[in-house]
Amino acid sequence: MATNTRDSANSASEAPPAASAQRRTLREEMPEPLRRDVRLLGAMLGDSLVEYGGQDLLDDVERLRHAVIDARRGGVPADEVTALVEGWTLERAELVARAFTVYFHLTNLAEEHHRIRTLRERDTDPAVPVKSSLAAAVGQIRQTGEHRLAEVLDGLELRPVFTAHPTEARRRAVVTAIMRISGLLDAFNDPRQGAAERAETSRRLREEIDLLWRTALRRSTQLDPLDEVRTAMAAFDETIFRVVPQIYRTLDGALDLGVAADRPPTGARSPRARAYLRFGSWIGGDRDGNPYVTAQVTREAVMIQADHVLRALETACARIGRQLTVGAATTPPSAALQGALAAARTAQPDRIAEIGKRSPDEPHRQFLLYVADRIAATRARHADLAYRSPDELLADLRLVQDSLAAAGAARQAYGELQHLIWQTETFGFHLAELEIRQHSGVHEKALAEVRAGGPLSEMTEEVLDTLRVVAWIQERFGVRACHRYVVSFTRSAEDVAAVHELAAHVGFQPPDGSPPPTAGDHAPVLDVVPLFETGEDLERAPAVLEGMLGLPAVQRRLADTGRRLEVMLGYSDSAKQLGPTSATLRLYDTQEALAAWAARNDIRLTLFHGRGGSLGRGGGPANRAILAQAPGSVAGRFKVTEQGEVIFARYGQQQIAKRHVEQVTNAVLLASTPAVEARAREAAARFRPLADRIGEAAQTAFRSLIETDGFAEWFARVSPLEEISQLRIGSRPSRRTAARGLEDLRAIPWVFAWTQTRVNLPGWYGLGSGLAAVTGDGGTGEAGLAELREAYEAWPLFAAMLDNAEMSLAKTDRAIAERYLALGGRPEMTETVLAEYDRTRSLVLAVTGHERLLANRHVLSRAVELRNPYVDALSHLQLRALTALRAGVADEDERRHLEELLLLSVNGVAAGLQNTG
Repeated sequence: MATNTRDSANSASEAPPAASAQRRTLREEMPEPLRRDVRLLGAMLGDSLVEYGGQDLLDDVERLRHAVIDARRGGVPADEVTALVEGWTLERAELVARAFTVYFHLTNLAEEHHRIRTLRERDTDPAVPVKSSLAAAVGQIRQTGEHRLAEVLDGLELRPVFTAHPTEARRRAVVTAIMRISGLLDAFNDPRQGAAERAETSRRLREEIDLLWRTALRRSTQLDPLDEVRTAMAAFDETIFRVVPQIYRTLDGALDLGVAADRPPTGARSPRARAYLRFGSWIGGDRDGNPYVTAQVTREAVMIQADHVLRALETACARIGRQLTVGAATTPPSAALQGALAAARTAQPDRIAEIGKRSPDEPHRQFLLYVADRIAATRARHADLAYRSPDELLADLRLVQDSLAAAGAARQAYGELQHLIWQTETFGFHLAELEIRQHSGVHEKALAEVRAGGPLSEMTEEVLDTLRVVAWIQERFGVRACHRYVVSFTRSAEDVAAVHELAAHVGFQPPDGSPPPTAGDHAPVLDVVPLFETGEDLERAPAVLEGMLGLPAVQRRLADTGRRLEVMLGYSDSAKQLGPTSATLRLYDTQEALAAWAARNDIRLTLFHGRGGSLGRGGGPANRAILAQAPGSVAGRFKVTEQGEVIFARYGQQQIAKRHVEQVTNAVLLASTPAVEARAREAAARFRPLADRIGEAAQTAFRSLIETDGFAEWFARVSPLEEISQLRIGSRPSRRTAARGLEDLRAIPWVFAWTQTRVNLPGWYGLGSGLAAVTGDGGTGEAGLAELREAYEAWPLFAAMLDNAEMSLAKTDRAIAERYLALGGRPEMTETVLAEYDRTRSLVLAVTGHERLLANRHVLSRAVELRNPYVDALSHLQLRALTALRAGVADEDERRHLEELLLLSVNGVAAGLQNTG
């Protein structure tokens, strides 16, 4: 891999086909800093391969690399690549697969660094907002008037919800190693480094890359839910806690643009930006089909979260306190602050005396250090000193802030101290609002047992214990910490009523056996969130909500919350059932209907979008997806799941996390403006009949495929579906029950397995048939094609649908996909799938007007095109293993090696395509 930024096959005498010319052009256009980083990391990996396995190992890796590149150019038949891979021992094939997988991890890292460089280069003039930024949204909305801007910002809410849905294929040790390499690469590229520093950084980079090469790439033990909680905490510790105040500061600064120049800037005045982010989590709370998430796990998950956020708040408060060395002479304390210090001196004389010795005549510093002590006591549960709630902490922080502002120290009041206030408002003492999720069928069975009054099954006891834990969490951390209870597969209002009735049966008793902190028994406060997942459930959603309005428990919560109601929409199961095109349209219809229902009933509705990271599960660019929502369905509020590998892709680096949140916020703000809503509403009304024709034909094609006799068995043979569970990428089983049918298969392994086959079927299948219903199968219907092009230009939903399909098609490789499909022994099904691929590709290009896939997405196109040959290498290795396993292997040792090769290649393809489920 020492030559991984050059294609040595360029010297081939034959004229390369168009695809090869395109690849060469894209490589030549690779930005030099990115090329330099890829070359550096690749060369170091190559050295590690030689040190580990000798020059022969590197030669084998390079031989395969050149072969797959030549195969894409038509210079080498694919059979020669197959013969090369088949000629190695299984042990050597495993090492080659490992090499390509590590290479992808390093390439992903280099691309991430280049993205950060690009973000910095674009952000050069504060007066010229970056596209899709907070400043751009503020500037656009401000044109409609300051009152409208204030109104939109006042209602702004963004709620990312982290889930443990198993789509992160990398081990935690691998992620940690990559993060260390990332820091070293950043240091290596720092122009301020001297020669000696640079040499040492280079040595450390080699050491860490060698360590990554020698680290097992997949887990040897099964994750448990608390492992998943701790993994998510890494994103909070390293990125999220720090980046949140930066986002609010950026918004506050954006509000300064275009206003009176004599107004104090952000940091020297009381902020106009408020804390609009609220993080949620299902990790440790989602028990739908996961028997390992118990009431005790939920309790421990909250305690882990609380420990992390309280440590972070304590550290930040102590740091700010130590730095706040303003003296009483220059910055006299307010009477209120003096009174608070006097009260603290009475309550904790020794501690205040100790602080006073180190900070004489610095009352603001003294009080903040005392506040830090109280945060530490809150974490350690020292009752005499601990805060009872985040509101108490906020009151103390604002006391210091007001005192500083009154003394004329505005920059001290509204600088770093304001950041700590924003962090406390955002995270409280619980970090993320833990949400419970359970299947409606479980509640139905549990309620029947409770009503019968006899002995309760273990399942029912667990449901009641979970509700007791929710009550305990609310006593310990406040209602906000845990009050949402999501009901999977909600079919009627009775499914919501069942949870409230079960909660009413719960007498409050702490699960650790300690006495209740308050007198009397009570049920937890719950907002029961219906989750509509299937096509039929989505259609019934308005009727279910209408029934919910008649439930007394719901009526009480509406009165308490200002008539706020939350509804969750499932993208994964609807797409698996209806196909990507029809599911997208069905979800749009549901959003439109729910928005209208909410307006009629004076409900402040929040739609919770259960999107996955992959295109087949509702993924794709988040900001474009928001702008494609049904008019009136956003209204300044957006809630969405962040799953698996998406968490670290979006929140693993501070600059990327900040950019992601800015883009999403920009879209939420703009989607909530009357002008954007009006344009979307007009386009939807105009093109709805067209969409219905497309959706009906697309669904027919998709259902026809998956309802083909023997489809489930065929799918299991052509893909590594069953083997994926051995990757141990999550605590949750891949199926809801022990059944082996397609209906019981979760959407993540469904998408993951199709990704591995290079077919990517869940992202596009059926769309071609849908478009052909308008244009004719050959795409020759000019009138229909013209109407489709108009819809693509005018309707954000239709544009997003085609653009997402185009991305999925670009990651599909027809030739390799055909080899996977052939493993099923059903040539007629292979022909059906490939014919739909050809039809979809042709018509998507015809409608978008692109000469090639992703022609308008230059950066993404370059990344996909340049990665494809290296993914090909792993696919060939995987095909060797899969073919042998499907044929049957008697020798146990050979089977073990084949399975290891298969799983290594699965891990590598996921890294190469940057997508699992």
